Amino acid sequence: MSLFSMPFVDTGVDTALHGVAAVVMVATVAAAAFGFWKIHELPINKAHKEQHHQIGLITALTWIGFIWHWVWVIAVIVAFVDGEKALRRIRDVWREQEPQATTNDSAVKEEQTNA
Repeated sequence: MSLFSMPFVDTGVDTALHGVAAVVMVATVAAAAFGFWKIHELPINKAHKEQHHQIGLITALTWIGFIWHWVWVIAVIVAFVDGEKALRRIRDVWREQEPQATTNDSAVKEEQTNA
């Protein structure tokens, strides 16, 4: 074998290697497409699992997300964030009263009044 010869050229092994490479390439592209599809359908599956009130909206946003990917991000946010619970939490934080004075603050106030 010289330095310039190519191994397996014009042999049956060459054809077999090309066949194996074609199968690996097709399998890789199919696996990537399947993985993309499963990740893309994540908001719809989550909405169905949680019986979300906005299943139609999430489904539409997910399908539109194939074209405009930023819309898919909105579908993920809508599917995974419980809007009612978040609004209740914001309301509770808004209505939260100031914390009661600590014992140190009350002791300082007593000293000031006694002095």
